[in-house]
Amino acid sequence: MNSPKRFLGTLLRGVVTALLVPLLLFEEWGWAPLAALMARLQRLPLWARMERLIAGLPPWGALLVFFLPVLALFPIKLLALYLLGLGHYSSALVLLLGAKLVGTAVVARLFQLTQPALMRIAWFARWYPRWKAWKDEVLARVRQSAPWRAVRALKTGTRRWWRMLRRAG
Repeated sequence: MNSPKRFLGTLLRGVVTALLVPLLLFEEWGWAPLAALMARLQRLPLWARMERLIAGLPPWGALLVFFLPVLALFPIKLLALYLLGLGHYSSALVLLLGAKLVGTAVVARLFQLTQPALMRIAWFARWYPRWKAWKDEVLARVRQSAPWRAVRALKTGTRRWWRMLRRAG
């Protein structure tokens, strides 16, 4: 009886992991650069003041602010699904990708600002390191896979080719 449960649990974890890998890869690629891009807005006095207020929030306020972009982008994602249903595939895709890009940038910056307060929430402090360890393990396995290595080699070769082409011209 325990074996089928274990099999189903392993299968479910595998399916969820496979579905999350593209999302994890996008977030891993975009997290630091997009957060840095958002941090540049700190040069604006009003933006800097807003960031200081966010960074000074108590733990539950920080949690609310951290999840605000998810709620704000939900109607945009629904609109993209509506457009998809109408057959406007390219508009829906552009809208979804734009929402993902903006959402990742905002969430990455908000996380930088709110992480100290979030880590004072017991369940967050307990689960965040587990999430991070799982995510890092999944991404390490992806990076060691043959398709990933092949794409990296192709990218490196293309860069070398482009540099040689530019030097020759």
